[in-house]
Amino acid sequence: MDKTVHSAKKAKRTPTRTNDPERTMAGIMEVATAEFAAKGLAGARIDAIADATHTSKRMIYYYFGSKEGLYLAVLEESYRRMRQIEADLHLSDLPPEEALAKLVGFTFDRHHSNQDFIRLVMSENMQRGKYLAQSKVIQGLNVSVIQSIQDLYERGVVQGVFRPGLDPTDIHESISALAFFNVSNRYTFDLIFKRDGHLAPTLASRRANVIDMVLRFVRHSGIA
Repeated sequence: MDKTVHSAKKAKRTPTRTNDPERTMAGIMEVATAEFAAKGLAGARIDAIADATHTSKRMIYYYFGSKEGLYLAVLEESYRRMRQIEADLHLSDLPPEEALAKLVGFTFDRHHSNQDFIRLVMSENMQRGKYLAQSKVIQGLNVSVIQSIQDLYERGVVQGVFRPGLDPTDIHESISALAFFNVSNRYTFDLIFKRDGHLAPTLASRRANVIDMVLRFVRHSGIA
């Protein structure tokens, strides 16, 4: 009888698995993002992701097919979030210079506050873009940011505030490069030049300078 009671109590304490695939997948993706960002594709362990999410390797493979499938899903979701927030900036409602300044400031802030994204992109570059090339989702997502830049740039050219002849993709690359470097080379740059570039005053100054550099790059030569 004691044995029966003990078993019943034990069974009562055992947590039941909820049938909520979307919630389970979201939890796996969140943990996997941190794992892949910290260790890269090669170093990340499915066992660690399963343990942290209280799931199993079998369940992860059921949802994502493979470790590489999970990595690609994480990469796609990271780009999707970035592009979705950009869409919420409503740049078309602003004058061209103000819109461009807002986009540059957002990109700088987003990269700084979402450093896992930077590390994922760095990891994918180590793979020479192997997995990104397999994703039609990411290719489609990035059309929107180029279109947004093209729209605000063309408005600026028509209004005489931006100089003609620039490529929107080149503008995007310049914005990304300036914002990306601030995170990707944070430790090496600060150690070499013996500073803390992530103190609030230094960061604010760098942010303002990045916005100013991009605006000077696109402005019409007759505008100060």
